[in-house]
Amino acid sequence: MASLPHSLSSLLFLTLALILIFVPPGFSTSRHALDHGHVHHLMKNGFKITLKHVDSAGNFTKFERLQRAMKRGRQRLQKFSEMVLAASADSDVKSTVYPGNGEFLMKLSIGTPPESFSAIMDTGSDLIWTQCKPCQQCYAQPTPVFDPKKSSSFSKTECSSDLCKALPTSSCSDGCEYLYTYGDYSSTQGILATETFTFDKVSVPKIGFGCGEDNEGSGFTQGAGLVGLGRGPLSLVSQMGQPKFSYCLTSIDGTKPSTLLMGSLASNVNKSVQTTPLIQNPSQPSFYYLSLEGITVGSTNLPIKKSTFALNDDGSGGLIIDSGTTITYLEESAFALVKKAFISQVKLPVDKSNSVGLDLCFTLPSGATSVEIPALVFHFKGADLDLPGENYMIADSSVGVMCLAMGSSNGMSIFGNIQQQNIMVVHDLDKQTMSFIPTECDQL
Repeated sequence: MASLPHSLSSLLFLTLALILIFVPPGFSTSRHALDHGHVHHLMKNGFKITLKHVDSAGNFTKFERLQRAMKRGRQRLQKFSEMVLAASADSDVKSTVYPGNGEFLMKLSIGTPPESFSAIMDTGSDLIWTQCKPCQQCYAQPTPVFDPKKSSSFSKTECSSDLCKALPTSSCSDGCEYLYTYGDYSSTQGILATETFTFDKVSVPKIGFGCGEDNEGSGFTQGAGLVGLGRGPLSLVSQMGQPKFSYCLTSIDGTKPSTLLMGSLASNVNKSVQTTPLIQNPSQPSFYYLSLEGITVGSTNLPIKKSTFALNDDGSGGLIIDSGTTITYLEESAFALVKKAFISQVKLPVDKSNSVGLDLCFTLPSGATSVEIPALVFHFKGADLDLPGENYMIADSSVGVMCLAMGSSNGMSIFGNIQQQNIMVVHDLDKQTMSFIPTECDQL
């Protein structure tokens, strides 16, 4: 276990200003054999994409934002767990249910001439898709449904192609047909095709995507489709052959957009970097697993069993980092220790009203403008992530409570997006590492 960072050993308590902070906000891939050399010259400098939180347009209070995001996060955790259980129960059956949904929307354009739309960014799945005409079953979306007949660069994918073979479920009649299921009866079904996608004025030809003519589900309505940024061959990162991407998430409390950086821009930084290896789970190849070795609250390195966050041989357990889950969910026994440590170190009464829906809240003294909270460090293999106070303790003086933005899970653990705020999270798929760089994300 690495030693505590110097800043911590000298300052084990952070002061949390209370005017403020309610937070949730919401990112994957092994290289593969597809030849996408044609995009390399386009992407020498990479490109930047603006991300919008899915609730940013709504007139929600801080608490409402958190509660809406947590509700989606619990459903997502449940889907992740079901996927892993299905895969570990029968290793011969390839699980074909994906988490879907997400917390952030990205703007992009498709086709020639380009038609712009917003898509959900999902680091937990791979397929890129949008709704397409003729729609047999489509949900209402904010922009016109894409019409492939109007684009000169649209091309159906051959059934013999690597992309078609990479699909979990496909059939062959009118080209390569796919079905991609997200649980909760959400799914997209249609033709796999290639098309020119444009991101921030950079056009990338021949990106494989699902042209969905039958799309069902309640979780997609904020966008016109989904962009998978997982580690599998169908994801945007893999198809571009650019081994790096990063995102920088602003506080959900603010109005500033977050940022996604692709290609060489993703690591164009010279600051203090904490880097940890990515772990591969053969039964869930799309997910970004990390090796979490311990947690420190204040000056207490918690007595968490070494095996608690280990990835088991059958593919169960482990910890993933995910942009689409709001709060962090820790395996029950570890969460109990974290909760106990905060109760003993925060000098405030525990709030038992459960008004927010979080497991641990404290009653704020009336008129308080700041309060001391213990520091929190996640010890990943080779990387000590010393979190800013607002990344785990959420206070609202108007409601009079302060809550820990974490919960418990059974089996799989998830490092959520509140904990990732104002940190550049760099995914390097060549080196199979993830790096954390403290960054003012609203200044990018």
